[in-house]
Amino acid sequence: MPTFEPLDPAMRAHALAATGFMPPHEGDALYSAALAAGAAVPGLPLLEVGSYCGRSTVWLGAAARAAGTVLFAVDHHRGSEENQSGWEHHDPTTVDARTGKMDTLPRFRDTIHDAGLEDVVFAVVGQSAAVAAHWTSPLAFLFIDGGHGEEPARLDYEGWTPRVAMGGTLAIHDVFPDPADGGRPPYEQIFRPALESGHFALVSATGSLRILHRVG
Repeated sequence: MPTFEPLDPAMRAHALAATGFMPPHEGDALYSAALAAGAAVPGLPLLEVGSYCGRSTVWLGAAARAAGTVLFAVDHHRGSEENQSGWEHHDPTTVDARTGKMDTLPRFRDTIHDAGLEDVVFAVVGQSAAVAAHWTSPLAFLFIDGGHGEEPARLDYEGWTPRVAMGGTLAIHDVFPDPADGGRPPYEQIFRPALESGHFALVSATGSLRILHRVG
């Protein structure tokens, strides 16, 4: 993978200030991989599945701008299963008092606005599988960090990975080969099928982030 300049410190600070679960070293690796993908497959967009409050989106949006392309950020903004009340990763401040449901879209929009990325980051608000069913554009870069249950992970794999262009990149978050380290669906429903398909080859691993290239 080519080496590029790291993310501007001021932009990186915006990413780190946003609510989310992306560790800094994984965010930096994500930025580098997205930037390389934009250069390897020029003219095609980047796409993120699972934006939450925009933490990872800042790294990816900055990469899109540097590569001369755009980022589509797909999320229904009602929170994944593991974000709901009673679960470990629930943040009660994301609950809309009117509906009683999670709504991370306002915080996401604030994050992207404050980072100055509204010209290159476009929110697509809806269920991932439904959006994927109607998506036709090939992608230079796909980052899957959506629902971590078995069915959401499987649907993200089935719906989105065929959209990665030849020579493009697939990035997967929260991949834990050892069950003691974390949940299994991203590993079992996305990472392993991608490798076993013969269409993707592993390029790098940083923490729980896996970077794969489309080779077939």
